[in-house]
Amino acid sequence: MAVFKVFFQHNKEEVVVREHTQTIYVEAQSEEQVRRYLKDRNYNIEFITKLEGAHLEYEKQSDHFNVEQAE
Repeated sequence: MAVFKVFFQHNKEEVVVREHTQTIYVEAQSEEQVRRYLKDRNYNIEFITKLEGAHLEYEKQSDHFNVEQAE
């Protein structure tokens, strides 16, 4: 399993505005599994990145680091 950081907008129908970008963390086997896990949400996914090593450790220090489990 790996942790992925997902950058998204809350509404697929709206134009992407960088200042409105939100993030969530998802634990999954792959980026594809993350996308399947989030498909029922109305998210406009901008980017998904796999967190590893020092980058993951840095993100863990954030107050917003709450990992969802993809099933």
